Amino acid sequence: MLTDPRFTKLAQGLINFSCSLKKGERVLIDAFDIPDGMVIELIRAAKARGAHPYVNINRARITRELTLGAEESQYAAHAEVELARMKKMDAYIALRGSDNIFEASDVRPERAQLVARLMRPVLQHRVNNTKWVVLRWPTSAMAQQAGMSTEAFEDFYFRVCTLDYARMIPGMNALVKLMTNTDRVHIKGPGTDLKFSIKGIGAVPCGGLRNIPDGEVYSCPVKDSVEGVIQYNVPTVYLGCSFDKVRLVFSKGKIVEATSTNTKRLNEILNSDAGARYIGEFALGFNPHILNPMSDILFDEKIAGSFHFTPGNAYEDCGNGNKSQVHWDMVCMQRPEYGGGEIWFDGKLIRKDGMFVPKSLHKLNPAYLLGKGK
Repeated sequence: MLTDPRFTKLAQGLINFSCSLKKGERVLIDAFDIPDGMVIELIRAAKARGAHPYVNINRARITRELTLGAEESQYAAHAEVELARMKKMDAYIALRGSDNIFEASDVRPERAQLVARLMRPVLQHRVNNTKWVVLRWPTSAMAQQAGMSTEAFEDFYFRVCTLDYARMIPGMNALVKLMTNTDRVHIKGPGTDLKFSIKGIGAVPCGGLRNIPDGEVYSCPVKDSVEGVIQYNVPTVYLGCSFDKVRLVFSKGKIVEATSTNTKRLNEILNSDAGARYIGEFALGFNPHILNPMSDILFDEKIAGSFHFTPGNAYEDCGNGNKSQVHWDMVCMQRPEYGGGEIWFDGKLIRKDGMFVPKSLHKLNPAYLLGKGK
C-alpha cells in the first residue's frame, strides 16, 4: 500500500509531540470516516514508541441512525462500557472526518441531549485523565465550507496541522502569566461591549497538545461577572444546525437575551440545563495559517486575531465551576477586515485589531509564528 508522506508526518506529530506516548502506554484511536491509511500510520507510530494502540471505527450515518432512536437504557449501558474502556487508556486520539456536517440535523434535540448527558462521564474522564488530542480530517465537504478546491484545502490542512507548534511556547507562556494576574477584561468591537473578571481563574496554553490545529490560550470568566453584549461575526454549526449573527446579552453572568438567524433553536440549546446560559470559556486564538472561518470549530476557534466566548460547561483545569452538557465555542474575529476590535486587561490595551500590543506578546503575532520575525 502506498503511503502519503503527509499521513506519516501528521501521525508522528500526534504520537510523539501531542501525546508524547511512552513505552507500554495504551492509546485509543477514535477514527470517524477517515482513510484506513491514516489509521495504519498512527498504529505504526504508536508501535514504534513501544505503546499499545487500540482502534474504534465510527461512521456518521450509523451514529445518526443510533441517535435517532436513542433510549435511556440503551445509552446508559453503552456509556458504562465506553467509560470502562476509557479508564484503561493513557492517551486518546480522535480524527473526525465528515462528508456532511449536517448529518445529525434531523435528530430530535431531546435525543441528542440524552446521548450527550449519558456520555458525559466518558468525555470528562478522557479530558481529565488522559493525554488527548482531537482533530478534523480533510474532506470535500470541508473544502466546500472553506470555499476551496479539494486539493488546495488538503494542502492547507496539512500545512496547518504540521505547523511547528513548539514555536508558540514562549508567547503562550507570557500570555498565560498575564491572564493569570488579570482581574478585569473589557472587549470592544462592532456590536460588542463586554466586561467580566477572570481573577483567580488562571489560564491554559494550547499549542498542539490537545487540539490540532491549535493556537489559543483559554481562561474563564468568574461565573456571575459577565455584563454587556457580544455580537459574534463567525457563523457556527452546533448539533447539526447552522447559526449566524449570534448576539448575546448578559446580566450578572447569565445570558438574558439570545438572537441569531436561528433564534428558536439557539434558545432551545441554551435552555438545555441550568449552566447553558453561563460562560464556560474565554480564549484568544492566534494560529497564523488560519485566517478565515469555515464553520468548523476546531479551525475557527484558532483563527488569528479571534477570540471565543463559550456558553456552557467549564473545564475543570481552568474554570468557574459551571456545569452543562453544552460547550459551544462561538467565535468573534477582530482583524480590520472583519471590523476590528480591542481587548483590554485591567485598563491596558492587550490586542488591537487582532494584533498583540505588549512586546512580551509579540511572539504570538503571525510574523514570528511563521518564522518571519524575532
